[in-house]
Amino acid sequence: MNEKEKSHAGMLYQPGDPELVADRADTVKKLYEYNNIHPLEHEARQVAIRGLLGKTGDNCVLEQPLFCTYGYNTTVGDNFFLNVNCKLMDSGKITIGNNVFIAPNVCLITEEHAMDVEQRLAGLEYTHPVNIGDNVWICAGAIVLPGVTIGANSVIGAGSVVTKDIPPDSLAVGNPCKVIRSLKKAL
Repeated sequence: MNEKEKSHAGMLYQPGDPELVADRADTVKKLYEYNNIHPLEHEARQVAIRGLLGKTGDNCVLEQPLFCTYGYNTTVGDNFFLNVNCKLMDSGKITIGNNVFIAPNVCLITEEHAMDVEQRLAGLEYTHPVNIGDNVWICAGAIVLPGVTIGANSVIGAGSVVTKDIPPDSLAVGNPCKVIRSLKKAL
């Protein structure tokens, strides 16, 4: 397995691998171009985002500035809105469903450094995918940590640190983020 394949498999890998370093450099160039397109040049922004992310659905808006590690490891569904100053730390896979709204200053993180000090000093890390279901709203300043799944129709409160999976139809808030009530409509 190469280092990228190890990363996607959740295995310990070396992000300093020359192929991954080159991919990140390419992403930095694409991000620079995207973040410097005039905000009212909607079509140019759409073309740039399609060239940056792994997959985009219809009617996607990603406000500037945007940061991501690779871009190609992130897929988003239809009717996606990402507000300003968000970070998609996508060394691992980030999968975002349809009708998802993400507020300013949100971080979705897939990377985790090794706990073993010698491995960490050698620069080794793991990735764990982040999955966000359909119809989710993630409020301002939330941080979603590696390996988390947020179920469909859920809301994550502002400033929350999501360390564990959130079931569908949940309102979850806090640090660590916890479900405080169901959003499921009674029949």
